[in-house]
Amino acid sequence: MLRAIQISRFLTRAGSLSSAQARSYLTQAQCDQFRDEGFLLLPNFYSEEQTHGLRKEIEKICKSFVLEDHVKTVFSTTNQTGNSYFLDSGDKIRYFFEEKAFDAAGNLTKPFDKSINKIGHALHALSPVFKAFTHDPRNAAISRQLGLVRPKVAQSMYIFKQPGIGGVVVPHQDSTFLHTAPNSTLGFWVPVERCTTTNGCLWAIPGSHHGGLASQRRMVRSPDGGITFTAPPVEFPEKDFVPLEINAGTLVLLDGNLVHKSDENRSNVSRHAYTWHCIDGSHEYDKLNWLQPSAALPFPDL
Repeated sequence: MLRAIQISRFLTRAGSLSSAQARSYLTQAQCDQFRDEGFLLLPNFYSEEQTHGLRKEIEKICKSFVLEDHVKTVFSTTNQTGNSYFLDSGDKIRYFFEEKAFDAAGNLTKPFDKSINKIGHALHALSPVFKAFTHDPRNAAISRQLGLVRPKVAQSMYIFKQPGIGGVVVPHQDSTFLHTAPNSTLGFWVPVERCTTTNGCLWAIPGSHHGGLASQRRMVRSPDGGITFTAPPVEFPEKDFVPLEINAGTLVLLDGNLVHKSDENRSNVSRHAYTWHCIDGSHEYDKLNWLQPSAALPFPDL
């Protein structure tokens, strides 16, 4: 199986083309590589100025947070609470904490900005900085090159992966959470800091998307108003995963059926990243998906 050192073969270079050449940001070889492997890495796609701008904006958003105005909601990939704070976050900017952020009495064990797991799910619409970054014309062009006819942004989030307490993200497929018929989910993942195996980088199983949605497992809204999974978790061989150790400003493209994960961050440095997911507006978006568009914020065109 692939070894970590072989990850270099997944690294590709993005062009810097004008808007008149918008459909040529990826070469045919890159498109073929994405379809073959299920992911594509584009180093230096975003400038240091752009990623620094995201970091400054998230610091500003964090400073506006008042704990008493929010429900203390932990984000977990193994036991997510399906409360209204989570389910109604698609058209809002909401805050989700690390599992180890609170003590037995419910008090934060670290400062707020060192306790937060992620902020989502409408940064792409409600923050001018994140909106401009997400709607970079190159992103829409790339999504069309990869097959989306009417690319729309379903959700976005800023992930902190805090030092020492940054939680594990178990092996999963994004289509489990955002399902269309046929599948069209496309993930954009941008590290704001360098990602390594010590601070919780992404790991992926190349080619795993070819198997489709494993066991047709979905996370959906349940009749009682919470969330539920339609099938048990699927086990994937650890030996099949390869680490994606990448620098800030890399664009990572993820097929919705690609199996990927990230480990706990046991280091003393964070691993900030901004990510958003697109779906094809010409496909049927499942009304059972946990995330639903609202009257206030229909899914915007990318």
